[in-house]
Amino acid sequence: QLQLVESGGGLVQPGGSLRLSCAASGSTLDYHAISWFRQAPGKEREGVSCISTSGLNTNITDSVKGRFTISRDNSKNTVYLQMNSLKPEDTAVYYCAAAQFYSRFSSVCRYTGMNYWGKGTLVTVSS
Repeated sequence: QLQLVESGGGLVQPGGSLRLSCAASGSTLDYHAISWFRQAPGKEREGVSCISTSGLNTNITDSVKGRFTISRDNSKNTVYLQMNSLKPEDTAVYYCAAAQFYSRFSSVCRYTGMNYWGKGTLVTVSS
């Protein structure tokens, strides 16, 4: 059973940066595509970014394109979300989730049909 724990959230001023981590335990991340989601107060959860099992394919939602970068280090069983030039509208609870694949070399990632979820980490962007 894969377990995911997010970390790295906190309070940051507009224009600042944070790096979120999604650390996995209980199983290897090699066969899991990882997605980051966020949910702002009073809003629905939205997919932010995802990365395939191979790491060769990523997706970034338009609202954060050019500011956020997703990466993975399978040797550390961890996926990262680097967030730069943060804006107040980025304030949300950020979740990582895993989708299991049969291949370590898949180029697919997605925001639906996730198999495992973390509990989230709060990011607050405010002056």
